[in-house]
Amino acid sequence: MREDANLDSEAPSISRARRWLVRYPRAVPIAIFLAIAAITALSVFAIESNARARENAQVEEYATSVASALERRGNSYSSYIRAGAAFFSSFDEVRPQMFRQFVAELRLDVEYRGAEGIGWIEVVQPDDFTDYLARNRAAHDAFEGVRPNPGTPTSPLAPVTYFSPDTERNRRALGFDMYSDPVRAAALEEARRTVRPTASGRVVLAQEGADEAPGFLIFMPVYKAVESDQQLAGFVYSPFNAARFLDSAIDLAEPSELGVRLYDGEAGTDNLLVSRSLDNPGRRQVEQLVTIANRQLLLVVDSPRIKTLAPLSMVTLLFGIAVASLLMLLVRLQTQQALEDQTRLAFFEEQYSIRNSLTRELNHRVKNTLANVLSIMSLTRRRTNDLDEFADSLDGRIRALSATHDLLTRSDWGTIPLRAVIEAELQHFNAVSDHAMTLEGPAVELAPNNALSFGLAVHELGTNAAKFGALSVAGGSVSVTWRLVDEELAEVEWCEREGPVVSASRERGFGTDLIEKIVALELKQPVQLDFDPQGVRCIMRVPIRRLSDFQIRQDRPGS
Repeated sequence: MREDANLDSEAPSISRARRWLVRYPRAVPIAIFLAIAAITALSVFAIESNARARENAQVEEYATSVASALERRGNSYSSYIRAGAAFFSSFDEVRPQMFRQFVAELRLDVEYRGAEGIGWIEVVQPDDFTDYLARNRAAHDAFEGVRPNPGTPTSPLAPVTYFSPDTERNRRALGFDMYSDPVRAAALEEARRTVRPTASGRVVLAQEGADEAPGFLIFMPVYKAVESDQQLAGFVYSPFNAARFLDSAIDLAEPSELGVRLYDGEAGTDNLLVSRSLDNPGRRQVEQLVTIANRQLLLVVDSPRIKTLAPLSMVTLLFGIAVASLLMLLVRLQTQQALEDQTRLAFFEEQYSIRNSLTRELNHRVKNTLANVLSIMSLTRRRTNDLDEFADSLDGRIRALSATHDLLTRSDWGTIPLRAVIEAELQHFNAVSDHAMTLEGPAVELAPNNALSFGLAVHELGTNAAKFGALSVAGGSVSVTWRLVDEELAEVEWCEREGPVVSASRERGFGTDLIEKIVALELKQPVQLDFDPQGVRCIMRVPIRRLSDFQIRQDRPGS
């Protein structure tokens, strides 16, 4: 009885479906076809949208990769130029042999890909012009004179004096006056003002000759101490052919069939440095700012124009009616894939930001350490004639740097107490009990770079006292006191008593040069060093910092 009732209830629905088929023999099949076609069309649209999203993500990832490679190249070149400036600043005059020795250490053929080389620009005053020409023509045959010819100069000149590698192409740059071109002159002035590596605007390099290939230059000023003042001696610089510079960065990125353009500032024909354009670019375009030596460039990446549907879309169109349900599942999978691509891109961008920050921090620290070591080696070599004496002196100074580096490592490269730096540098002198050593002053903190320079100065004062001063005899005493001059400056006084009488006719040693030149230059504060008969007295001013100034990140609420 129940089965008969079910059959009776299904009969009306079956008859109703039949009535529809009978009443609309064409409309129902067309409606079913249109519904399946709509599902297929939506599937194709979703697939194409995800494909475009993936392509866009690839374009953005490629732009980020090329921009990162460009900035890494620029930072590397800036580091070499900074090292050259630090090296040359310790000499009164840059001579050809000195320049060649420095360049040989750089291994230009291996490490300097993308740049034309490295050169030295000497700033020549009008009164020294004749002597400059005679000196350089006698030094090397390739130097023909200053271009453009200044006649009788009335203002300073900035001719290219040395350049490496020494090729026929690079010899075209020798003698070119950088002040004669407004774009180059503006970059020189900006570098002089900021004392940082500075890139010029769009120029045609002197190496190009009759060619019009655009490029740019990076300058770093070099100062020398003249009495109590700093005088501009010249510039270390590197020229870059824009096309080679971009190609060297593209080689580091993942291979891609995308168009790349590089502009000096805003996008425009007058600012175009180099173009690797596509014959038929698509609508998708990604712009990325790139900072090279304190100057912003604009990187533009174009995607190719796609004229046909993706293969998966073609398959969907051909077999959509038969496999509609599978296509809906495929859309879901494709959507999930797009979300994963977006998540991956966000992860790559975050990793790039972290890596870039770490690279800049590491570059900054290594650069400063190398500059200090180069200056120490150079001045130590000039003050010693014996290999053992050179090794002992260099070992002590490197150990002084190492002691301060240990303090910096323990403080995670934050601030360091001034007292801790003094104690670390004088700990082996203080182990002897037949003399007195006094440290007195308020609690102040030093920045990492200032701590390194101040530690070298304390080491040199301690070494001098142990060899010739109050720490070399029983009963001698050394007092180190410091006070706050203001919120950002502390004054440190080193005073020796009860030691041997200080001779008035003493020879000037490396320690004196290091304290009065290098340390004073690094701390950007004057140093007063007096050799009184009763004992050496040195007064230094050291910039101080608060601990919060070096706190990289703070805990956020809820993190």
